[in-house]
Amino acid sequence: MFLNTRQLSLLSHIMQALAEPHEEMALREQIGSWVLDLLQAQFYASFVWQPGSQAFERPVVINMDPGNLDRYLAHYQYHDPITPVMQRYRVAIRSTDVMAQPALMRTEFFNDFLARDGLHWGVNLYAWQGGHNIGDMRIWRDKRRENFSADDLQLLDLIGPAYVAALARARQGQGAVAVPVASSVLAAPLSPREWQAARMVAQGLADKEIARALGVSITTVRTHLERSFRKLGVHNRAGLAHALSQCPEPRG
Repeated sequence: MFLNTRQLSLLSHIMQALAEPHEEMALREQIGSWVLDLLQAQFYASFVWQPGSQAFERPVVINMDPGNLDRYLAHYQYHDPITPVMQRYRVAIRSTDVMAQPALMRTEFFNDFLARDGLHWGVNLYAWQGGHNIGDMRIWRDKRRENFSADDLQLLDLIGPAYVAALARARQGQGAVAVPVASSVLAAPLSPREWQAARMVAQGLADKEIARALGVSITTVRTHLERSFRKLGVHNRAGLAHALSQCPEPRG
């Protein structure tokens, strides 16, 4: 498998992020954004399997219609011919590995759910910790692009163990209270761009709104926020907003 400079850089960002503490939902969203770039895909969803209800819940999605997501949660996940089979795998698996594309395209699941958002070629990675499925990544391309390659599967498999470990740590840390860090003891001050992005988080803006306001990509916004989390010693957006109130606006 050959990786170009862009892929090596993205893979490095992903592995670094997976080694750091994160809130679970933020982790799945951040990694999803980078994985889309890494695999040159357009659509992403991540769910957590709930054994009690026998359903996928707690969704994180990128570039998918919220109404269509609601239909999936309420109906289509129970009429899904591929995901229950793909979920059994401990490695990255393509939708075409469990059902031929022409057969999938004849199903209700494809025509009334996948096709509504333009999802055509899919690959899933499930995070298994022992016998428990603690999260997943579902990446899709539209029909104008090619199916995922063997190299794409290997890339996801490289990420897999670190993704499982990061989700497990995030679960253990849920509910932990971040200790406020005074600006006088910060290991490193925020850069002007990091401070701007963090201030917009404190104002309640979403990542897409921040990207539009700053004229940068969503990936850049999330990089700014990740660095701000580390510098301020917090692990989520609420902690960031609180810690920012103690930080003076940087000059320059």
